[in-house]
Amino acid sequence: MKDDLAMLLDRLDAMGLTRRGFMGRAAAFGAATALGTTLMGGAARAQEAKRGGVLKMGLGGGETTDSLDPGLSDSPVPFSVNRQWGDTIVNVTPDGQIEPALAESFESNHEGTVWTFKIREGVKFHDGSVMTAEDVAATFRRHSDENSKSGALGIMQGISEIAVDGQNVVLTMATGNADLPYLLSDYHLVVQPKGGVDNPAAGIGTGPYKIVSAEPGVRFVFERNADDWNQNRGYYDGVEIIVINDATARTAALQSGQVHMINRIDPKVAKLLSKAPGVQVTHVAGRGHYVFIMHTNTAPFDNKDLRNALKWAINRQELVDKILDGFGSVGNDIPINAAYPLFDGGLEQREYNAEKAAELYKASGHDGSPIELLVADGAFPGAVDAAQLFQQSAQAAGIPLEVKRVPDDGYWSDVWNVKPFCASYWGGRPVQDQMYSTAYLSTADWNDTRFNNPEFDALLLEARAETDLAKRKEIYAKMAAILWDEGGVICPMFNDFIDAHGEAIAGWIEDPNYEMMGGWASSKTWFA
Repeated sequence: MKDDLAMLLDRLDAMGLTRRGFMGRAAAFGAATALGTTLMGGAARAQEAKRGGVLKMGLGGGETTDSLDPGLSDSPVPFSVNRQWGDTIVNVTPDGQIEPALAESFESNHEGTVWTFKIREGVKFHDGSVMTAEDVAATFRRHSDENSKSGALGIMQGISEIAVDGQNVVLTMATGNADLPYLLSDYHLVVQPKGGVDNPAAGIGTGPYKIVSAEPGVRFVFERNADDWNQNRGYYDGVEIIVINDATARTAALQSGQVHMINRIDPKVAKLLSKAPGVQVTHVAGRGHYVFIMHTNTAPFDNKDLRNALKWAINRQELVDKILDGFGSVGNDIPINAAYPLFDGGLEQREYNAEKAAELYKASGHDGSPIELLVADGAFPGAVDAAQLFQQSAQAAGIPLEVKRVPDDGYWSDVWNVKPFCASYWGGRPVQDQMYSTAYLSTADWNDTRFNNPEFDALLLEARAETDLAKRKEIYAKMAAILWDEGGVICPMFNDFIDAHGEAIAGWIEDPNYEMMGGWASSKTWFA
């Protein structure tokens, strides 16, 4: 093994990822050649036995303004839709390891400043064209363009050069970054023909299912991709995603057999639903978090005292108890929790303090006019109830918080990342660099709090280049302290991902990376 790859493996070991597991997964892609004909035949028959039927998914988190452009994916339905038809070059496994996908292998130099990804040969796009390394490079270039409005812009800005060398894509970094493979697993970076530059919403990829029809906010229909490069997935003949934003209707659709699986189970009904015949409720803790976000560059939220007054005015434990019904944990106004390998638990935990909130509110000099918080049912399960509880605890501190309920449809295009104070959620990211680069780097397109702190930005770049993990953890702790004190995010709770499926579904596994098995439920399950 080369020294640079050995260094990466050492760092993965230090992060709690096993060297054997990492290499085993990489080797698995070439293991087929070592198997005997009998074993291969038996495996093929076993795979074929799983195939058949049309899976129907009832999903919340979709609207009529959704786009098939993966760069614009900002809610559960477009995320799941893109998982059907698209692939990234690598994936993050449920146990937090990197798994090759469209890139069959990768390596870096010793400093982590130059990364080489060998792109898999013979992979076909759904239009019949053969994927090349240039398609991958063009995809990365498009998401690096500020005009693309891509949710991956923040993580791509650390790449200074994108080049193609035969079947390899070579990425040169502005500073060393051993986390780059994790960043490139980002679900926005779906590889498209010619990078999707000509038509980013064409919905043509290399995924297990092909798009048959698309009605944003209503229904998406897919058929199995018979030419899929990965035959260990995509067992259904077809998949249908039905957008059902109402939580009660979604649950009823599962119980009546109209759909086979649903997402976003309201925590308040999860325990009761688990007792229903023929229904399996699953939940897994991870990095997902429910938030209220303030634009730090917009009055009155450009006032630090007012922001912190609101942070002290929310009763986090009450929200965990009443909104999550125990399916989650208390947050602390940063997007990072113990699920991250380099988490530092030394930050002071904010608890509800009406006296301190009132003191800071007075110091802010606010004129006493209503502070409007926009919220929709679809922002996260229980979002409206959570906002109303926040309103009550804030009023006890003398803060005139006013909750304005708005429609679900158009929320993610017209309210989130547009209005200065609203409810939102994040599914989290595998590593801290990716979470911070996506949502808190000053130049990130998805910086939904408009957080702009030069010291924070500089520390993020310093952390990327730091090879000593203990020192890197210290840097992240400094960043967390800055965000906790200066930021515009109110993070009262980290949520479990709660899904449910019918008893006909086989192969379900827990995946803490995101809901619906990290988005892979339709790819990796089958009808029993």
